Amino acid sequence: MLTTHRYDSVEWIDIIDATDVELGEVAARFHLHERTFDEANRRAARPTIQRFDDHAYLVAFSASLGEIDMYLGPTWLVTVRRHDELQQEWKTAPMIERFERQFAATPSSSMLLLTILDVLIDGYFDRTDELEDDVESVEEAIFSETAQTERSVQQRLFGLRRELLQLRRVVSPLREVLNTIARQELPWVNGDALVLSRDLYDKALRAVDAIDELRELVGNAVDAHLAVMSNQMNLVMKKLTAWGSIVFGATLIAGIYGMNFERMPELTWYFGYPIALGMMAAMSLILYRVFKQRDWL
Repeated sequence: MLTTHRYDSVEWIDIIDATDVELGEVAARFHLHERTFDEANRRAARPTIQRFDDHAYLVAFSASLGEIDMYLGPTWLVTVRRHDELQQEWKTAPMIERFERQFAATPSSSMLLLTILDVLIDGYFDRTDELEDDVESVEEAIFSETAQTERSVQQRLFGLRRELLQLRRVVSPLREVLNTIARQELPWVNGDALVLSRDLYDKALRAVDAIDELRELVGNAVDAHLAVMSNQMNLVMKKLTAWGSIVFGATLIAGIYGMNFERMPELTWYFGYPIALGMMAAMSLILYRVFKQRDWL
């Protein structure tokens, strides 16, 4: 689906899940480089920027990993968007509202591009806030007496680790994209756009730092989970050892008097059997109280 927006002399063409016909028409109109035209037809691995004589080609990703291919010219911008892994579409409404509020009086294609990147970076911060809440929830589950099952906690931890890794892979390279713009390597990006690009570069750095801090928290949570698991295993082993020791006393007595020797005086005692049972019970009770006092049971 192709949508056109106009802001004075600036034209923005936005395409969602572009077809070959739509891409071909846009490429022919703005003389887009053939190599980038092919790349727009397949998913990119990471954010990137390429400069040509009369336009630049950029790739960025939303916080939900939806890809946005962008072609920037002196007075025009073409965006090619795709649905993300959850088949969700990156919404342009927040970007349009911000651009019209801040730059409608003096629009430019470069400010339009940077506004898009600004909204994307804000999305990264929103997502890291959500992930931080998830990390806190997992930490509470790890140390809760009514903790979730071990498998559930492990799945949540490694799910968070995987998502943070994926998010960092799309945020970290964006710093170089913004740094390229801030170094005045695109001739039609100047003035206020340069100032904004440097602000966005710093903002991207903070986003990467926030992700790295979360990854460290997740790593600490994994270590804590393993420590709790180890402690629980030690408690189980202590209980098994205690009960084994209790049973051992009775087993020892039963084993001694279960031997098949002819001359065992105790076997002829009238009260031999109840005495043996009493010894078993007494030994078991003594050991039970000892282990109970030491908090092994």
